[in-house]
Amino acid sequence: MKIASIQLDSELIKNVLDQAECIYTANEVEAALDRMAININAELTDKNPILICVMNGGLVVMGKLLTRLNFQLQIDFIHATRYRNATTGSDLEWRAEPSTDIKDREVVIIDDILDEGVTLKSIVDYCRSHQCRSVYTAVLVEKIHQRKVGLDKADFVGLQVEDKYVFGYGMDYKGFLRNAPGIYAVKKN
Repeated sequence: MKIASIQLDSELIKNVLDQAECIYTANEVEAALDRMAININAELTDKNPILICVMNGGLVVMGKLLTRLNFQLQIDFIHATRYRNATTGSDLEWRAEPSTDIKDREVVIIDDILDEGVTLKSIVDYCRSHQCRSVYTAVLVEKIHQRKVGLDKADFVGLQVEDKYVFGYGMDYKGFLRNAPGIYAVKKN
């Protein structure tokens, strides 16, 4: 039964990728990451921040940004999710907290996308409740719409997208396609 499910998922995912609209090419995304790094470097040089990757989506963004940052820093991760490999969010589930003490430290939360802002706001609130000195947010993609109910703006934003379901560069479609070489919108049926 599992083999048939994996094959079905594989065919579905291939079809989604084949039919998707490329919103940003890999070169455009890399240029956005360059711009983000310039702004983060300007703001955080000499502050010795802790960069916290929001798993799993922020993994690609964090990895791509790290080699572009030219200051002393530490890294950690947090895992809070609303999507759980689905295409719609539900209640926030906390799976892992950072192991590094963030008290009196500058913190930069790095994630793939700012959509409604619920998860990112909850993580910002978590950092503040643990008495960080200040908290910054960095997202590769900000989705443009009027449904924001949590955090409505990130401090560092790479790209903006229309209100479409997007994947690639860390963002997933049903747990797949985080490794797509660009940012793609799922074709509406």
